[in-house]
Amino acid sequence: MDNYEVNPLERYTVMFKALSDMTRLKIMWLLLSVDSKICVSEIIDVLDENQYNVSKHLKILKNAGLVYEKKEGKWIFYHYRTSDDNFNIAIRQAVLTIPKELMANEVSRCEKRLSMRVDNKCVVGTESDEWVELKDKE
Repeated sequence: MDNYEVNPLERYTVMFKALSDMTRLKIMWLLLSVDSKICVSEIIDVLDENQYNVSKHLKILKNAGLVYEKKEGKWIFYHYRTSDDNFNIAIRQAVLTIPKELMANEVSRCEKRLSMRVDNKCVVGTESDEWVELKDKE
């Protein structure tokens, strides 16, 4: 995928393609707006998506250079890849212009899901009994 030497514009095309999907855009917005890191099980629960789809979307974001993963214990957290590059700053600002009202359900679910962390670490897997109980309190 690293054809950047052949065509330097490819880097930008890959980033725009990665952000052209609603689920990936939601993931990016959540990382930038709610928490700077999130694990796969949290994303699955917040977006009500299956593990395969979430992992596929995260791989695309990672390959585009927009996120990176970091293992913490048994959990892998995804972080927004910060950069002082003008293009990345503009991408970050563009994503943040999405009105919070459009993400109200995801924000609510994300805040509930993140409240289950212990010492800022994910300790509960996907669709745990604790999550189902907390989610149903709406």
